[in-house]
Amino acid sequence: MKFSEYHIAPEIKQSLEELGYRRPTDIQFKAIPSILKLEDVMAIAQTGTGKTAAFAIPVINLLFTRKKLTGPDGIKCVVMVPTHELAIQISEVFEKLAKYTTIEVAGIYGGVEQDPQIKKLQEGVDVIVATPGRLFDLVSQRHIKLRSVDILVLDEADHMLDLGFYKDIKELITYLPQHRQTLFFSATINEHIKDLAYTLVKNPIRIQISPKDPVSKNVDHSVMFVSMDDKRFFLERLVNENPESKILVFVRTKVRAERVLLAMERVGIKTITMHGGKEQEDRLAVMNQFKSGEVKVLIATDISARGIHIDNVDYVVNYDLPDQPENYVHRVGRTGRGMQKGNAVSFCAPEEKPILAEIESFLTKPIKVLDVKKDDYTETLMYTEDTTDNWKLLMREAAKEDEIHKAKKAKKKKKK
Repeated sequence: MKFSEYHIAPEIKQSLEELGYRRPTDIQFKAIPSILKLEDVMAIAQTGTGKTAAFAIPVINLLFTRKKLTGPDGIKCVVMVPTHELAIQISEVFEKLAKYTTIEVAGIYGGVEQDPQIKKLQEGVDVIVATPGRLFDLVSQRHIKLRSVDILVLDEADHMLDLGFYKDIKELITYLPQHRQTLFFSATINEHIKDLAYTLVKNPIRIQISPKDPVSKNVDHSVMFVSMDDKRFFLERLVNENPESKILVFVRTKVRAERVLLAMERVGIKTITMHGGKEQEDRLAVMNQFKSGEVKVLIATDISARGIHIDNVDYVVNYDLPDQPENYVHRVGRTGRGMQKGNAVSFCAPEEKPILAEIESFLTKPIKVLDVKKDDYTETLMYTEDTTDNWKLLMREAAKEDEIHKAKKAKKKKKK
C-alpha cells in the first residue's frame, strides 16, 4: 500500500511526496490505521524503523481535520521526549509533514532561552514537542495550559525511564484530560516499561516489530578483538580507509570522548564530540556540523546521542562496548535507518568480553567476528601517523577514568 492510497488529507500527501515517502515502513503500516481510528497504541520497534512518522502523520491528519471544523482551540497534542536533541528533531519532522496544513508546532526544551518559546506559544500552537523540565517550568509559569490536549505521545519511553523521568510522566498525567488518546513508543520492552504503559493507555493496540531481532536487518554487525590501548590505531585506520563515510563513534564517558578526540586530532583526523558536558548551543552546532557532513567523525556518549536521527551514517563504531546490552541496540540504530544499509563495528578488549556475551544474549545471536591476523594487527599499529607515545599516556588515563566510573556505579548498586 502506498501513502497516496491512505485516507489522509491531500496537504499531508503533498508533503509526503516532496519528502520522498512512498510506502510505509512496517511500524507505519501497523500504527497509522489504529491511530486514525482514535485507538490507544503501545508500539515496540527498534530504532531507525520510522517511528516518528508513524505517529506524526496520523496525529497531524487528526488535528488538521478537527481544526478545519472547529478552528484554533489551544494545544491539542503533547509529544514528550527525553532529550533536547530529540525534541528538536521531532519538531522538525512535524513541521515538514505539516508544511501545507494549518497545524503549528513548537519545540519546548531547556538549555536555551525560554522567551522565543513563550512567544511561539502566545502566537498559538497545536502541537508541542517537549522535554519534562522545560515543559513543567512553562506550565508552572502558566504559559502552557494542557486541559485542551486530545493526544499524548510518549516517545523513547525506555530512555525516559533510564533518565529517571518516571515521576515527571506521572505528574504530566495530572494536568491532562482523562479522556484522551495515548500513544506509547519504545525501542525496548521490560516489566517496568510495561507497568508504566498500562497505567497510561486504555485497551491499547499492541504493536511489536521484529521482537526476535531488536536491531535493524539493514545493519551489518561485526566485532574485532583489540586491546584497550590499541583501539585508537584501529579507529584511525577505519576512518582513513573510508574517507567519505560518516562515522559515529561511541565511548563510555565524556572524559574518554575528549581523549579520543585528541588522539584523532594528532593524526590529522578532524573530529567533534557530543556529551553532557557541552552547552546546548554547542551541542546544536556539533549536530549541524555532523549532519551537514562538514565533519565526518562524531565521538559521542550514550545519553547525548540516544534517539537522534542523523541521515546517512555509514558506520557506528562501538569504541567502548556499552554498559547495558539495550544501549547496543540504540547505538547501532543510528545507522541502517529506513531502507539504507549500515555498518556497526565493535572494538572488544579482553576485559570487555563478558559485556559482549551479554549483548549477544540480548540479541539472541552471535556477532560476526572479524578475525584480525597477527600480521594485520601489527600492520595496523605501524599504520599510525602518530610519531609520539603521548597517546598511550592519554589512553591509560582514560582507562583509569573508566575504572573510577565503574567503581562508582558498583557502589551505587550496592547502596540500592
